[in-house]
Amino acid sequence: MTDTPPTVTESAIRGIACRCPRCGKGKLYSGFLTLAPRCESCGLDYAFIDAGDGPAIFIIMLAGAIVVAAALIVEVKYQPPFWVHAALWLPLIVITTILPLRSMKALLIALQFHHKAAEGQLIERDPK
Repeated sequence: MTDTPPTVTESAIRGIACRCPRCGKGKLYSGFLTLAPRCESCGLDYAFIDAGDGPAIFIIMLAGAIVVAAALIVEVKYQPPFWVHAALWLPLIVITTILPLRSMKALLIALQFHHKAAEGQLIERDPK
């Protein structure tokens, strides 16, 4: 491990690969979306991590745009019965939401670590 901090690109690659944001070697998850308590390689404590709803919001917006656009195009061009819509779009919804969620969460965690993002704090001002 070098002392030079990683670039944003390196941090993003570590995130997409679901690896430790500091060393890039240890696993970030112990389950599908369950974070490990710490990095098995460098020992970074993952207690600082708070991705919140950010990854889910990004995924919902992107998946929604893809699925709605595709459904509208198919409806206008072919006017299939409702069961065809269900057969086409339910699997697409699952694929476009569940599969990228793990990488998106890890990406946001890596960027949070890279930029040293933390909870906001109020600054006391001198009342002079």
